[in-house]
This record gives sequence, structure tokens and C-alpha cells, in this order.
Amino acid sequence: MTALNDSVASLGGVTHRYGKTAALEEVSVEIPAGGMVGVIGPDGVGKSTLLGLIAGVRHLQSGTVEALGGSMGDRQHRNAVCERIAYMPQGLGRNLYPTLSVFENVDFFGRLYGQSAAERSARIAELLKSTGLAPFAERPAGKLSGGMKQKLALCCALIHDPDLLILDEPTTGVDPLSRQQFWELIERIRARRPEMSVITATAYMSEAERFERLIAMDAGRILAVGTPDALKSETDTETLEAAFIALLPEEDRQGHRAVILPPRTAQTGPPAIEAEGLTMRFGDFTAVDHVSFRIEPGEIFGFLGSNGCGKTTTMKMLTGLLTASEGEARLMGKPIGTDAMATRRRVGYMSQSFSLYAELSVRRNLVLHADLFHLPRARRAARVEELIERFDLRAVAEATPESLPLGVRQRLQLAVAVLHEPELLILDEPTSGVDPVARDAFWALLIELSRQDGVTIFISTHFMNEAERCDRISLMHAGRVLAQGAPDELRRQRGAATLEEAFIAYLQEAGADDGAPTQSLELPAMGAARRQATRWLSPARVWAFARREAMEILRDPIRLVFALFGPIVLMLAMGYGITFDVENLSYAALDQDQSRESRMFLDAMASSRYFDEQPPIDDFAELDRRMKAGEISLAVVIPPEYGRDLLADRTPQIGAWLDGSNTTRAETGRGYLQGVLYAHLEDLSMRESGEIPSYYPATVTPRFRYNQAFRSQYAIPPGVLMMLLIMIPAMLTALSVVREKEMGSILNLYAAPVHKIEFLLGKQLPYIGVAMVSFASLVVLMLMVFGLGMPGSFLALVVGALFFTTAATAFGLVVSTFVRSQIAAIFATAIIVMIPTVNFSGMMYPVSTLEGGAALIGQAFPALYFQQISAGVFNKGLDFSGLYPHHLVLVGFCLLFWGIATALLRKQEA
Repeated sequence: MTALNDSVASLGGVTHRYGKTAALEEVSVEIPAGGMVGVIGPDGVGKSTLLGLIAGVRHLQSGTVEALGGSMGDRQHRNAVCERIAYMPQGLGRNLYPTLSVFENVDFFGRLYGQSAAERSARIAELLKSTGLAPFAERPAGKLSGGMKQKLALCCALIHDPDLLILDEPTTGVDPLSRQQFWELIERIRARRPEMSVITATAYMSEAERFERLIAMDAGRILAVGTPDALKSETDTETLEAAFIALLPEEDRQGHRAVILPPRTAQTGPPAIEAEGLTMRFGDFTAVDHVSFRIEPGEIFGFLGSNGCGKTTTMKMLTGLLTASEGEARLMGKPIGTDAMATRRRVGYMSQSFSLYAELSVRRNLVLHADLFHLPRARRAARVEELIERFDLRAVAEATPESLPLGVRQRLQLAVAVLHEPELLILDEPTSGVDPVARDAFWALLIELSRQDGVTIFISTHFMNEAERCDRISLMHAGRVLAQGAPDELRRQRGAATLEEAFIAYLQEAGADDGAPTQSLELPAMGAARRQATRWLSPARVWAFARREAMEILRDPIRLVFALFGPIVLMLAMGYGITFDVENLSYAALDQDQSRESRMFLDAMASSRYFDEQPPIDDFAELDRRMKAGEISLAVVIPPEYGRDLLADRTPQIGAWLDGSNTTRAETGRGYLQGVLYAHLEDLSMRESGEIPSYYPATVTPRFRYNQAFRSQYAIPPGVLMMLLIMIPAMLTALSVVREKEMGSILNLYAAPVHKIEFLLGKQLPYIGVAMVSFASLVVLMLMVFGLGMPGSFLALVVGALFFTTAATAFGLVVSTFVRSQIAAIFATAIIVMIPTVNFSGMMYPVSTLEGGAALIGQAFPALYFQQISAGVFNKGLDFSGLYPHHLVLVGFCLLFWGIATALLRKQEA
């Protein structure tokens, strides 16, 4: 246990950059142990980077970071203390697995920390009971509300009883009631373990009031450190938000003034927006449930609610981007959908995320949208200059949006939204993550648009102080409107001191309170988990990852169908579609001789199964036309005097015109034609002289030892088996890791006491299982449908397939280490795998014909070795004694790919 005055973490001269952007700039701070410390500031000021460095999930670039008595730049110390740290990343349920139930998510984290079944069961039961999640233990995490997701994420973080709890904006986007319950839960946890340190980042200043100590940040630097009261006293302000603004550098708050909402002058005309019973369903899920409201012209109407409550869906229905399942809505008195284009010209819409063109400058974005909105050409330039001036964009007019602060980008989006002078402006959480000064400047523009220009503004937000600036607001939860009215009116109705308290009362009245108990947690003491956590390779942790991955695969029908039935479809298509057999080669003859001998030759061709006779050709022009049209692949030209020259023992020339666009087919057809000619000449000689012609001094009679029928149907499927067992398993394995990068759950690897090889093996094992099931189905298909025999050793084939699929999935792990998106993973895996597999493995061309670089590429990839095993078992009747060198090479590839993947996989973010 540490004393309160001791430091749980400290930073000295820390600088961290992402490219040219400085997230932290020479940051030095001491964080006391045993307390509750808040890091406050808007998005992009470096809060998440700071917490990530303390948690050890982010790579330290320069400076020193110490936590729990050692340097977080030292890998050994990080590995030793990560079991004492719990890190809850930013984003609703970002460290959760949507398809796993509430219980299964917490159970997975308990397994990572080496807890026994009895210990996990007791701790999970207590955590779920204390958070009010016990009735929802079997519900998938993806179907929880935002507040419940954050409680579940907290349960996962607390399963191992940490000494340091790091929370990165845990309540952003959560409704006020869930926020209140979350912090009450934290207080109960601290009452049980007062020595536990809590570091939290937040953008809500009202939330920060409850912290014992605050670190105020802006632009990667620390503005001030102290208690909430000390910061307010230092700046001589009454609220933390005002204190934060006062702490900003003079140039950042220059021109800032308090936002004042003047009275609204009533306007005549129909309501700007009228919704009656508006409903939106996505399958069985009702996102918006019979919502009704009315917004008057020139009014600022606020939509207040948590993430996922239906605000954005409602706005999209009002703009015509979504068609309502039920109910109706009218804009400016006209139903949505009636003369939609004319109605849209009267509406400006600003989406929640930045939706302009990042590669265009501020000015070019405005000019482009002036064109899109069909502003009169004579007025476009003047309107663009007017908005640049009005929205204070002159200094950044030639800059690209990606180089601008978030607040300036939002001003640009607003300028674009009002470019065509709409009567109605719909804004979806336009100030989320924006600093207080920029937020106030943004609201000053909105109030100016409303009061001076008469623009109706419909705005969604989850900031209570923004809701106070609206003429009227609508409180929304779970797709329903709980109450409507002026902010002061709603407060009076509930007898609440603040709008947030009123909202909480409405939520409780609507049954949103999950009834979380108020008693403290009684968690059992940690067992031997922490001692086990330092083992280099724990089968239990490998099994935890493998078990979780297997559950996710089984609950994803699309992925499962693709993995199991995709190879079967491809085997059928490629087994029958890829063929080197040439039969029924369409041909036509231009017989310029019309002799008995020429007719005998043509009769011999017509009787061969390799040729398909077409109507004869009259001249060379017709020959050219029919070959170009693809009617024939071969034209036989018999010259005049062919029969006479042949009987006179001269050597007449027969012309063969072949379609060379398919060289393999053309070459094979030439050989068949030569064979028919020789047979015809032998037959003619026997008829004329009774002897085989003497001008054939020797003949070659081929005998095929393997695949005696010489049919592609028997030769191609073993190669296709090899190709499918490397392509699809490698692709699925790569996708499984990259999906975690995109979702953010890869942070569980960074923060947990897990070695990289344990994570990789756990991710890989289920896909080896899926690949072996696919292998079994493909072998049955080859035996039953294609009619292949298996004269060789079945055991040698199975062992080879096991080693090969292990190498294939290990290669997928390698690919996943250097790509960051699922699309890139698909393309990278397909390209890297297919080229050596098809061209250099012996599938299409014999290995003996490969020379130089081609031979090296083939030998450097596992496909060649399993191709030898597959062909050896199916076509050559080989057993282990003839194939074991290939098995050993495949084992070598498994070890090689595991080593490369382990070396390349990062255990920290950059």
C-alpha cells in the first residue's frame, strides 16, 4: 500500500508526436497515489496519449514515464506491473466483444489473468450484481445500451482487482443517469479499496467537479494542476468551464465572450418541422419509436440524449436520407418526399462526423459546394468570400481541413451547410470534442443565424450547457421522447436545480434506472493469478483467446459459411473449370483438291473425338471471318493436287490455321491434327500397298504411369485442394487480427499480462480447426464427386494438411502484423498467396521446369511442398517414406512464420 502523498505515476519531459503533430510537448507531472485524478480538456489535447503512456499501451518516444514504482519504458517492468493496472480505453465498449454475452466478456478477462473457474465465478457474480448487470448476463454486449456497455467494460477492468485504474473518457456519449450510476459505482469500489488510484480523462466539466485533483490540458501541454476549488479560486471563476477558459493562453481566448440567447421574435408561416408518430425499424430493432414534435420557424430546438438513443436516425429521416417505417414528417408544411429536391434546397445538414473533402482547401470546399447547390454563377464568388469573412476563415482559406483544429473544421462545415442560405439547419452533435472557446464561438454563430437571419436550427447534443442555450429541447431515450419544453420549464416541472437533474428524473420515471444496488463490492481475494501471469507461455491464456475466437466464429454465420462452403464451391468451379483437356475442337475444312485421298483424311478427322466438324469453308475470306468470330478454332486447308502428289510419293503440305489466342489449346490441337494425319497415312499405305510406310523408321508410343486416362479432372483437384487450404485460412486468420485493430479490442493485448505468442496462437487455433474441417469436406468431394482414388497414404495426407494449414494460418498472422484495415488484409493475403501458389508450386507448371528466381520463389513458400504431398497421395500412391521430407519443411515454415509474426507484432501503440 502507498501513502496518499506518494506518486502512483509521474512524467518527466515527455514529448509524443504523430507524424508532424505534437500530442504532448515537454509534459512533466506527478500523480498522487490513492486518489481520484481527472485529466480535463477537449478532444485532441493529448489526454488519451497521456493515459496510454501511463498504462504502458503506448510506446514512449522521449522523456520518462514511471508508474507503480518503475519506468514504463522498461519492458520488464511493464510486464511485471501490467497485472496491477486496468486500462479502459476511450469509446463505448471499445474493449468488449459484441457477439459475446455479458458473462462471457468478463469471463474472458478473468481467464487472461489466470483466475481459476471458482475464483472467476465468484468475482463475476459479485461484479455483475454490484453493477446491476446480473439480469443481463446472457445478453450480447453489442445489444447493450451505452451506459450498460461502460459498466460491463468497467467489470472487465476490475476482474483482477487492480491497484491503478485508468479510465479514458468512460462516460462520453452516455445519458446523465448512466453517468451518475457509473461514478457512484466507482465511489463504492474506492470505498472497498481506498488504496486504489484512479486516473480519468473527461471532457465534461460538471463531471470533473467530483475529482480530488485535476490536470487541465490544452494543445499537448499542462495548463494547471490542482483541486477543482483551487483552479476556480486561481482564476476567480464560478465554474470549471469558465476556469478552463481562463487558463488558456491569451491568444486562444482572445475575443471570447459569454454566449447570450436573445428573445426570439415569432415568425408567421407553417412549422419548420412537424413530426407525427415517426418510427424507424431496422429488422427487429426499433431505433425511433413514435416520435412527435413541432419546431417553429426561427426556433433553436435541441435534441438531447445519449449515443444510440435515436437522435441521428430521426435527423436522417427528416432530411430524406432514411425513409420512415411509420408515421409522417413535414418540412416547411410539405410532406417529406414531396418535391424532395426543392425541399432539400431549403435545408442545410451538418453530419456528426467531418464530411467535407480533406484534400481540398477551405476555399475550394466552399466553391465546390456552391457549384453543387447551383448558386447563380454571378453570386458564387461573393457568397464564398462573405462566408469566409463571417465565419472567420480568412487566415486558413488556403489550408486543407485536415491541418485545422477541430473547432475551425466545424466552423467550415457550418459555413458549407448555410452556403445556399437554407431556411432550416439540421446539426448532428456539431460541437462534440470541441474546446469550450471554439464551442462558444460556434454557438454565437448559431444564435446569429437564428435571431438575425431567421434560420430554424434543429441541433442534437449531449452537453447540458448547450441545451440551456436552446429555445426548447426534447429529451430522448431509447428511441422515445421523454419530455419537451423550454429548459427552465422542464427544470421547474421536476423541481430540479439543474437540467441534468431534471433529465435524470425523467429517465428514472421512464424506467431507465437499471436498479443497480448501492452496497459496496465484496470481491474475493486474488489467488495465484498474478504469480502465473509472468510465465512465458501459458496454455490457459492461449486457450482463453482460442475459446473466445471460436465463439465469435460460431456466432458469425457469414464468416462460417464463407470458411466452410466457400472452398466447396471453389473446388467444384475450379475442378471442372480448369482443364487442359482438348476435345471437340471446332474445325472446318477448305478442300481445294476434292480427291478420294483428301476426303479420307477429312473423314478420319470427323471420326476423332478430339474434333468437332463444322460446315466447310468456301474461300480464305470466309476462313478469316469465321475464325475472327470464334466459330472455329482450327481451319484445315488441303491444297490442289494433294491426292495426286501423295500417290506420286511427293510431300504435299496441308495447311492448319489455329486460333493462337489460347496457346495451350492451339499446341495440343496441332499435336492431335498431326496424329490424325499420321494415322490417315498409315491407313492409306495399307490400302494401297498392304504395308506400313517405310518413311516412319521409329515411333513413340506414350504410356502414362500416373493418371493413365490423362484427364485434367484427376490432375487439377489435388492442386486446387492445396490452393484452397492456403488462401482462405490465411485470409480469415489475417482478418481476425486486423478486425481487432479496427475495433480497438487489440488494446486488450497491449494492457493484459499476455505474451505476443500466446495471443497469436490463440487467434490461430480456431482457424486451423476450421481449415481441417474444410479439408475433410474437400477430400470427400474429390473422392465422391470427381471420382479420384487415393492409392497413397491417407495418414500422410492428413498430417501434411495439418502442418500446411498451420503454416497457412501462421502466414495470415504475419500479414496481419503490417496491415491496418480488413480490406488491405484481404488484398495483401490474396496477392501474396496466389502468385507463388498458382505459378510456382507445381499446380499449373511442373516444378522441374522452374529455374532461377521462379524456382526460388516456389521453394520459399509452403504451397510447393503440400502440392507434392497432395499429388503424391492422390496420383502416385506415395506414403510417409516418400513424403516425410515435405512434412518436415512444412513444420519449418510453421516455426518461421510464428517467429516473424511474433517479431513484427507490436505490444504497444506507436
